[in-house]
Amino acid sequence: MSVGLCLVTHDRIGESMLATARSMLGACPLPAATVAVTSACDSSRAEGILREAREVVRRLDEGDGVIVLTDMYGSTPANIAAALGDLQGHDVAVIAGVNLPMLVRLLNYPGLSLGQLVEKALSGGREGIFLGTGEA
Repeated sequence: MSVGLCLVTHDRIGESMLATARSMLGACPLPAATVAVTSACDSSRAEGILREAREVVRRLDEGDGVIVLTDMYGSTPANIAAALGDLQGHDVAVIAGVNLPMLVRLLNYPGLSLGQLVEKALSGGREGIFLGTGEA
């Protein structure tokens, strides 16, 4: 068994990030899926996307839990992702602020537990941010 990975993002951000990570690593070592939240998403559509996201998490959870990554805290995708955190019978960790270093770090450690992968994702996200000063 392994931890599942679900990206709930604006439009196709999650799909593009996952495709890029797969290209970099040569494969995706975790069961993974994306849920796209379009800009036309109003409250009635958000409920349908939440149902879709719940089904994706159920499918991805092989018994070790699911990490849900979302792009921007406070946005509709993040609100949908947050609602997944209390999915009955599933261990779900939700992280907002996904970036490519976070995703790649997480995918480099497929054998770790849910809690350990959360820490790897958070450290990858933080350590992947750098201020270039332009000085040589």
